[in-house]
Amino acid sequence: MELFYHPLSRYSQKVLLALYEKQANFFARVIHLDDPVSRQQFLKLNPLGKLPLLQTASGEHLQEASIIIEYIDQQLHQGTQLISSQPEQALLIRRFDRLVDHDFNDILYQISCCKQASLDEIKLLSLHKRLALMLDQLDSQLSQHHWLCGDGFTLADCGLIPCLVEAKEHIKLYQYQEVSRYLHRATTRGAYEQVFAEVASAKENVLAGYRPIR
Repeated sequence: MELFYHPLSRYSQKVLLALYEKQANFFARVIHLDDPVSRQQFLKLNPLGKLPLLQTASGEHLQEASIIIEYIDQQLHQGTQLISSQPEQALLIRRFDRLVDHDFNDILYQISCCKQASLDEIKLLSLHKRLALMLDQLDSQLSQHHWLCGDGFTLADCGLIPCLVEAKEHIKLYQYQEVSRYLHRATTRGAYEQVFAEVASAKENVLAGYRPIR
């Protein structure tokens, strides 16, 4: 398998967490979409230019982080089981995965866009209120479970953790006791350490003005 991704992409982080939880062997292909050559090469594989992309051993190309994770969870039986074999539990996992992807991630993306474009404070305030409501909902869910959907680490956690790491930049996360405890637990996992060590390195490169060699 080959994973085409960038470490600063939250959806890429989501898939990386899953791959490390599954103890998967894969070739890592970092794509710099802001580099014309790297981007052009990647567009030959994925004309839409969306990261991440998984190329399977048979040469099939899989897009969308949740689909990629479902595939590797079905194909690899070692490591963490990320989607329950019980239909009701699997539905809960997928429901919270969609909540994180379509709501939480979208709020964070809009906040980032507002700050970069220096848009009006009223819209930013509205987004922060939505973020607080989302964290209240997650705090309530986590008060009943060790991980987001129960006692086991799942697909939903792979998506939530990168969002919480980003949310720390925008809100006082310690105000949400259960969420804070959850994120602390996540930082003790080997998969988290591997992914966010790479994220930290990528951020340092950005600050240093690094540009990929063509």
